[in-house]
Amino acid sequence: MGRDHSEQATYGQVFAIREFRALWGAQVLSLLGDQLAQVALAVLVYNRTGSPLLTALTYALTYLPPILGGPLLAGLADVLPRRQVMIVTDLIRALLVGLMAIPGTPFPVLCVLLFFTVLLSAPFSAARAAILPDVLPGDRYVLGSAVTNITNQAAQVVGFLTGGGIVALLGTHQALALDAATFLASALVLRAWLAERSAPGRSEGRPSLLANVAAGTRLVFGDRRLRALVSFAWLCGFYVVPEGLAAPYAAALGGGPVTVGLLMAAMPIGTVVGLFAFGRFVSPPRRLRMMGTLALLASAPLVFSALQPALPVTLALWVLAGAGSSYQLAANTAFMITVPPSDRGQAFGLVQPGMLAAQGLGIVLAGMVAEFVGPELTVALFGMAGLSVTAVLALNWNRVVAHVPGAASDDGPQPEGAPSA
Repeated sequence: MGRDHSEQATYGQVFAIREFRALWGAQVLSLLGDQLAQVALAVLVYNRTGSPLLTALTYALTYLPPILGGPLLAGLADVLPRRQVMIVTDLIRALLVGLMAIPGTPFPVLCVLLFFTVLLSAPFSAARAAILPDVLPGDRYVLGSAVTNITNQAAQVVGFLTGGGIVALLGTHQALALDAATFLASALVLRAWLAERSAPGRSEGRPSLLANVAAGTRLVFGDRRLRALVSFAWLCGFYVVPEGLAAPYAAALGGGPVTVGLLMAAMPIGTVVGLFAFGRFVSPPRRLRMMGTLALLASAPLVFSALQPALPVTLALWVLAGAGSSYQLAANTAFMITVPPSDRGQAFGLVQPGMLAAQGLGIVLAGMVAEFVGPELTVALFGMAGLSVTAVLALNWNRVVAHVPGAASDDGPQPEGAPSA
């Protein structure tokens, strides 16, 4: 790989890099606007239609586009300059959300605008993920990824606690207009402070997007290291269940909206703490060696929900599970440094929709199970299922990890590669 992935970096070194500050600032702007927009859309659609079903379907539209179009459009990050992809998608999304903010926009038009707005997040996210290892060398990339994930989780917590109040203060259309403005501001930040880079070079020329998808699929699933890392990423379908069942779980505990908010915030809070500690205090090689064990922690605490503990104990268990999910930091880092730089965007575009699909499927299945056995036992069952699958993956990981870049001991030699099958 040519870079030393075993030298531990600090968060100060990460923020000292101007280009990372630009990427992070653009992310913060987009997240703040998106949190307001999600609440605003829910309120707007429900006030206009009075239909819980249409409101839920509108929210579901935020999951479908990346799953349906993500693998195809993410390839744009490997055939066009990545900075250009991010700026152009930001500008188009600003226009689409601006149209959504116009009072009186028909509901079907709102849905179409929302679909394409979310769809464009696929090439943007792929380009951002692909360019980050170029901006942050070595272990700085790991901490930069941690900062990115911490920011995402913190935005969720803040959104759960403040989004409704802000939308009530501003109004739904004004909140959507503010979201459009954040996309414009993000594009300006990237234009001003992110250096231009040429499109990733390919010796065979520029393939079509469909050819990119096929080549990316062969790359990701034809390499046993990448297969293992993708499998770890998709484990989120098991431990996302508590957030999806927060409302019925709160009702089972005799709580109301406040309890729902506390339960939904518990795992993101644990993830923030786990990401910070895992990234800052654990050496790069040890992160990879610990990944299987830490992944077990993401599901193990959920098993105790079968005992129907009181709210404080439940919150502690879910925070602990959230901390365990910080293994995703090591999985993401290993994945991105193992994939060739020219294929990062397409590879990311295959994995990310899979994570969304796993989360959506996990929540739907959990909801069906909870209808029969209740939310506490459902969370426990999915915790046990996740624990079982993770144990198998962890055993396989112990055989693969030595061939992953950066997995050598602090004093040992760096492995050069691994057989692909």
